[in-house]
Amino acid sequence: MSDITPATEKRNLLILHSTVFVWGFTGILGALISIDAVQMVWYRVLIASITLFIYFSIAKVNLKVSRKQFLQFFFIGSIVALHWILFFHAIKVSTVSVTLVCLSSFTLFTAVLEPLIKRKPILVADIVIGLIIILGIYLIFKFESQYTLGIIFGLSAALASSVFNIFNSTLVQKTEPQVIGFYEISGAFFWITIYRFFDGTLQTETFNLSGMDWIYLMFLGTICTALAYVAGVSVMRTLSAFRVALITNLEPVYGILLAFLFFGKQEKMTLGFYIGAVLILGAVFLYPIYKTRKKLQ
Repeated sequence: MSDITPATEKRNLLILHSTVFVWGFTGILGALISIDAVQMVWYRVLIASITLFIYFSIAKVNLKVSRKQFLQFFFIGSIVALHWILFFHAIKVSTVSVTLVCLSSFTLFTAVLEPLIKRKPILVADIVIGLIIILGIYLIFKFESQYTLGIIFGLSAALASSVFNIFNSTLVQKTEPQVIGFYEISGAFFWITIYRFFDGTLQTETFNLSGMDWIYLMFLGTICTALAYVAGVSVMRTLSAFRVALITNLEPVYGILLAFLFFGKQEKMTLGFYIGAVLILGAVFLYPIYKTRKKLQ
């Protein structure tokens, strides 16, 4: 990273902030699109897969992988699909703000699951961060009990996100991240298609959506998924892991601010919710700082 000029670094920081802002917009689209979560994610990954395939074909990106890698990516694609379905369903049964704050708890799940999966010791500081997040979740449950179902789905989405990110942290050492992303998104489409076939909804799919739904879905599939993914990956290799983690953690902040802008009073919560949200988001922001200092010791 020593060869990166200040101008290039500033440009990449701007791109990363823009990418995270676009990710934050995903929750708004989830609330605006009128179809259910499963159908929405099916369209999202279909559009994203086609967009990425066209992009990679033009850019002449080598998508060749081994059979083992292909199966690994496709399997993880099922977890990605589950994550997105749970995420959008949480929005449908609660609010964008509740869902995004709950999604931030993936840091807690990662702190617990990664040492177990990779057979590493759980650090005391990870437990402390985790306890702060648990307290924040408890406060949200206590003061926003009418959104209990949404909170459960939001936390489940965070758990799924943690699992596929842990697997990807190992796979990315051997394969280009953009190639992994393409096969995982394609895998997500495959698994949701299988699910929809067996539940009977695929056979009755008419593609007869409203004009606004199509506009929102195209934006979700191309800009918020395919383009944001490629842009995010392209700059992450020129910025420090600390900066990437810190900026990425702004996603729920951007999302909550956008939710207020779009939905106003519908997103207004109790004081207890905001105390819980501050605890969770504060812990999430402290986590990369702690990790960076730990590495420097």
